[in-house]
Amino acid sequence: MPNTATPPQTAPATLLVACLCAQWCGTCNDYQPLFAQLQTDFPGAKFVWVDIEDEADLVDPIEVENFPTLLIATGETPRFFGTVMPHGETLRRLLQSTTEAGATTVVDPEVVALAQRLRAR
Repeated sequence: MPNTATPPQTAPATLLVACLCAQWCGTCNDYQPLFAQLQTDFPGAKFVWVDIEDEADLVDPIEVENFPTLLIATGETPRFFGTVMPHGETLRRLLQSTTEAGATTVVDPEVVALAQRLRAR
């Protein structure tokens, strides 16, 4: 039988993928194994799981209203900040698109500062 597993992706060492969730959120709990799998698929990236209640000082002043909220950055530049439903292929495509030339940039200074704090962890 042929191997149909998705091969590991090459991720720039500067790729940061942070999931901002809450322990009580059922969608986040369903998402955590998928997030862990993507970490093995993108071994050069830094994946961070952040419980916004346990680590409120880290996330403040950003208000996370929908779950799961993702922050994806390359280097010091946030490329995506928003809610993504827990679908593996959607996130995989999003991660790939953020590393391409011409990827969008998030310019909100609070999101930029959060990316810097998460990278420093």
